[in-house]
Amino acid sequence: MAFPSIPMNPNWVKPASKIVDSQFPSALGTLGKLVKIPGIAWPSFDPKNLELSAQAVADEFRNLDFFDFVDVRRSLKPSGEPGSPAVLARRQGSPDAPHVLLYAHHDVQPPGDRNLWKTEPFEATLVGERLFGRGASDDKAGIITHLHSIKTLIELAKEIHLGMTVFIEGEEEAGSESFPAFLDDNESELAADLIVVADSSNWTEDVPALTTSLRGAVSQTFTLYTLDHAVHSGMYGGPLPDAATAMIKLLATLSDADGNVAIEGLISDSTEGPVMTEAEFAKVAGLLDGVQRLGDKPITQQIWGEPAVTVIGMDMPAVDVSSNTAQPSIRARVSLRLAPSQDPATGLDALKSHILKHAPLGSKIEFGRHEVGPGYLAKDGWAASLAREAFSEAWPNKCVNIGIGGSIPFISQFSKVFPEAEILVTGVEEPDSRAHSPNESQHLPTLRRAILAQSLILLNGNDLARN
Repeated sequence: MAFPSIPMNPNWVKPASKIVDSQFPSALGTLGKLVKIPGIAWPSFDPKNLELSAQAVADEFRNLDFFDFVDVRRSLKPSGEPGSPAVLARRQGSPDAPHVLLYAHHDVQPPGDRNLWKTEPFEATLVGERLFGRGASDDKAGIITHLHSIKTLIELAKEIHLGMTVFIEGEEEAGSESFPAFLDDNESELAADLIVVADSSNWTEDVPALTTSLRGAVSQTFTLYTLDHAVHSGMYGGPLPDAATAMIKLLATLSDADGNVAIEGLISDSTEGPVMTEAEFAKVAGLLDGVQRLGDKPITQQIWGEPAVTVIGMDMPAVDVSSNTAQPSIRARVSLRLAPSQDPATGLDALKSHILKHAPLGSKIEFGRHEVGPGYLAKDGWAASLAREAFSEAWPNKCVNIGIGGSIPFISQFSKVFPEAEILVTGVEEPDSRAHSPNESQHLPTLRRAILAQSLILLNGNDLARN
């Protein structure tokens, strides 16, 4: 049974806004405490900090006195090693009410070069309307959004009918290796009608967004051979088809003269959303003056709904150690982004077929390791309709739909395990949050608006009943 799409109740806006405003100083204090914990799920960092981070997050949700249980749990990685600690909390709701799963992650990226930071990476520092620190935005502000929207629901709802699960992952920045096993181990407790993933971005500081599409991705490593051993480039150069020259010729065939992907068998998905100008793209992408973009389609269509091919690695002698030697073999890695609806298996087959078909000069190809990740297209159901109204109410401008050119594999894993659930991909970031980069920060008006919008979603969802 589904839930009806009904207009948002405007009577919740003022009281919810008042509660969010009154709680916001406390929200910032909690965010500051979480930023101080350098929970990094990479092997070269102290895993004790991940334990501290998970326990600190679990304590915040326990203090709500709202959930039937709040646990710190682990599942195994494919290697058999324990994954990083995740927080799982659940409250059983009324049978006819929606059950909502709120997702975020408490692990963060490494700080990188300290000299590039204007503030201490693991000290929350307020500068104007921004709180600086690693994880301040990605994704500890997502945790704060969940925590304080639940507090608002508790404060305002006379009776709480919603079922609620909170899942705060602990290794998203390290590839979510144990995520599939965690879903399998805890499937019944994670099952939901609505999954809210607070780990994306907004279009601008003043324009909210729902992420409604993600491109898929495949990558393929391969080695090209032309000789059985290296030879002197002067003695044999000219007629010699060395591997470097052959590889360059092959890689050049991946795109046409306009820069569009030239691999047969790939599809496009039409996208909707705001327009990005050539100048805006050049600025955010960091194009040098005079460097021209690739392709001939609108920018957002090209980065959200079209395939894209990039050579992301190549093994050949570095310039500083190179000699007059013609190479017998060269290894390369090609990344291919796919339209959200394309099956990644067919995308990988198309890439491999292209490489074999265009291998020049009779060169030999040996395929190595590959990766595949599916894309994602959001359902447009009752929750999306409600979310657009809530976001448009909380921000000064109406909500827009955006795509992401990259992939977020765990979202497609959610949709695979829970195919009937509607997934909302929301976020607290905006273009200047600089997630993963030095000087990461959270724009505080955006955080306040995100808490209010999600509070409105929960309050209105609490009034729904199954058809």
